Amino acid sequence: QVQLVESGGGLVQAGGSLKLACVASGGVFSITDMGWYRQAPGKERELVASITRLSTTTYYADSVKGRFTIARDNTKSTLYLQMASLNPEATAVYLCWAECGRGHADRDYWGQGTQVTVSS
Repeated sequence: QVQLVESGGGLVQAGGSLKLACVASGGVFSITDMGWYRQAPGKERELVASITRLSTTTYYADSVKGRFTIARDNTKSTLYLQMASLNPEATAVYLCWAECGRGHADRDYWGQGTQVTVSS
């Protein structure tokens, strides 16, 4: 079992920056990939960024590429999302995601989400 707890959300002005954190606990050694999803009211949940176990590979949605940076610190079991040049379109609930290896099948774990609101 893995628990994920996000923090760092809040209200920020357009053009500003915000850093999210996700602390994993429980069976953290089974975690492989991690990432951030976001969901705005009336919109489908989308993958914002993901990162592999050893941070050798990252993925960014086109909408955030060049402005967001995903990172992880495995010694602290923590995932980060540094968000810069924020615009109102980034307003959403941001959810931490972790994939865990479980033999034949991987399992997905989700945090509760943290609200990010970007004002103009």
